[in-house]
Amino acid sequence: MAILHKATLTPSKLQLIEQFLPRQPWFPAKGSGAGSPELLGAYRFDDPAGEVGLETHLVSVDGVVYQVPLSYRGAELPGAEAWLAGTMDHSVLGPRWVYDACADPVYAAALASTILLGQDGAEQFVQSDGKLEPRPSTATVKGTGMPDGGIPALGPSFSPAAPSTADAVTVIDAGVLQLHVFRVLDLAAAPANPGLNGTWQGQETPVRLATLVEVPGA
Repeated sequence: MAILHKATLTPSKLQLIEQFLPRQPWFPAKGSGAGSPELLGAYRFDDPAGEVGLETHLVSVDGVVYQVPLSYRGAELPGAEAWLAGTMDHSVLGPRWVYDACADPVYAAALASTILLGQDGAEQFVQSDGKLEPRPSTATVKGTGMPDGGIPALGPSFSPAAPSTADAVTVIDAGVLQLHVFRVLDLAAAPANPGLNGTWQGQETPVRLATLVEVPGA
């Protein structure tokens, strides 16, 4: 489960995303003519170690829907300077380094596990006055599992390579498998299988968010 805090964020997540998007090659709406991002929904994965926040935002800009996975860390991620989305101040946790999550191995492992095991996004709870209060996710996601029942072993040595992006699809190469994360969402495309699909308010038909490709002999 993902434990959240009632806190003030400076800048806000949406402000950080607005600064982040124009720097991305998969975001065609560059320049002063682009509208401001509108948040459609968000979902989370769980970091088993409880150290890294993993949250993916679904935003609309000028009618196009983008998927923006972010990871929140309490310290810099070594070697990931090129994927730093920005920093923010969290009124409870202090300084946070925010990365394009596709470059974060914790995100890659969480996405792969969710797809392989047919899991849902993380349940979310807000910590308030020493109690945990459930908070509904604004986007619902589910992994398909593997159609043939076979599950590649990730293991403790799971170490994905740096991501690469072409045609608004980011590929995370992890040896035994590749994860394809769709940055620009095609709301009319068939759901992924195997992969991760999601819905949010106003979008009741499952949308393909990511696919998984096994690499024979890797």
